[in-house]
Amino acid sequence: MSKQTTFTLACAVVLAALGPGVAGYLSARLESIEAAERNLRALETRLQVREAREARPASLSGACRSTPAPPQLQDMPATALAEQEEAERWLPELPERPGMVRY
Repeated sequence: MSKQTTFTLACAVVLAALGPGVAGYLSARLESIEAAERNLRALETRLQVREAREARPASLSGACRSTPAPPQLQDMPATALAEQEEAERWLPELPERPGMVRY
């Protein structure tokens, strides 16, 4: 046999051995991609259903106020005020710096 015939037969054997493996690999990859697409569509559908269920139309049947209610003042007990003054008395005095804002 000539070298060219031997080379051709060797290539045919290699292709015959690799062909089914490559075909199986590619078909498995395509199936996994299709399964991922199906899962994605199912998740998107579930999300849309959940959003539609949670989304409620705004109703204007309730009373609307044109002005907000005034804030309610809290009555602070005298002991709380005394405790706050006592705590402030024990705070260290910080030196004033130019441009420093004291709160």
